[in-house]
Amino acid sequence: MTTQAMDVTTKAGASAMAIAQVEAHAAHNYHPLPVVLARGEGAWVWDADGRRYLDLLAGYSALNFGHLHPRLVAAAEAQLGRLTLTSRAFHNDLLGTFAVEVTALCGMDMLLPMNTGAEAVETALKMARKWGYERKGVPEGAAKIVVMGGNFHGRTTTIVGFSDDPSARNGFGPFTPGFVRVPFGDVTALAEAIDDETVAVLLEPIQGEGGVVIPPDGYLRAVRALCTERDVLMLADEIQSGLGRTGETFACDHEGVVPDAYILGKALGGGILPVSAVVANRDVMGVFRPGEHGSTFGGNPLACAVGIEVVRMLRTGEYQARARELGEVLWDRLAALPAGQVAAFRARGLWAGIDIVGRTGRDVCEGLLRRGVLAKDTHGSTIRIAPPLVIERSDLEWAIDELAEELRS
Repeated sequence: MTTQAMDVTTKAGASAMAIAQVEAHAAHNYHPLPVVLARGEGAWVWDADGRRYLDLLAGYSALNFGHLHPRLVAAAEAQLGRLTLTSRAFHNDLLGTFAVEVTALCGMDMLLPMNTGAEAVETALKMARKWGYERKGVPEGAAKIVVMGGNFHGRTTTIVGFSDDPSARNGFGPFTPGFVRVPFGDVTALAEAIDDETVAVLLEPIQGEGGVVIPPDGYLRAVRALCTERDVLMLADEIQSGLGRTGETFACDHEGVVPDAYILGKALGGGILPVSAVVANRDVMGVFRPGEHGSTFGGNPLACAVGIEVVRMLRTGEYQARARELGEVLWDRLAALPAGQVAAFRARGLWAGIDIVGRTGRDVCEGLLRRGVLAKDTHGSTIRIAPPLVIERSDLEWAIDELAEELRS
């Protein structure tokens, strides 16, 4: 066999070998599509065998700026040659700038940096409880937090304890008490659930994992008004919906609502490394004292370098405007999908959930994979569309055309 022939054979088997290794040696806590990605640029990725795909998932919105955005890569590379970690035992020269940039973007004055989205949610829950005990006067150990049906905030034991998704919850109890679940979008149910021991309402302004579920118009304003009236904190989980995805910096901006705390993650790390944060004003965030919460890697210099550049890119409004403009294209294309194949769709900015008729979402995503398009299913018959905000209009149109053809097939 010639050297060239051997190279082709080796390349052709790269994906199969990688999948076999994962199946044999990695926990089966995910059910990924059968593709092994090896390289990315912008909205496109290539598998280990050299085939190109258009990425319509963007790492569940962690890749809002696409794969290997030059500004973000440059920021990371420059910092890699200087300093990557100090722990919070010491100051580093970028954490202050990161805190100033992120709090200014949010219109607030304090930040607590973490790594993953779930860590940031846990941080917000602790903050709300302590605020309730110290500032509101709720008896110690009695604090309640109201959450929404269909929520997804992560997979820690506390968080899955207030989920209503059996696959996330079953088999992992006993769970942390103190959470009350009400239907998402139902202001009356929320009002009835709040009592004197309630310290916070936790919600996603748009439920991503639930299938891009958008609440009724005016709902977020009503939640904000109710929280203010009843003296409870409004905690907005903008981990997936924030940082440009929906055509505004935050999904709350669509109703002119400012929560008491933003919970941020995913895109804050530019698709390069995990970066998350809780952002609030001093009267709320100030309840934390030394030793009460922390993270070895939270606020590390490398994370700060990338996060600073992310915020500066968002500050121009370019990416929010792009999500709005291309979101209109996405809406029009989804509205033209084959009649009888789609039960419903929901979209805001470059984010959509599509309910398929007669097939599972997994089956449709596998068909799209064969066509060179990457998307992901959720809750059985729904697929999610969340391309990088840098996607070209022609590529977006091509991808939805491929979806239409797949539905007709």
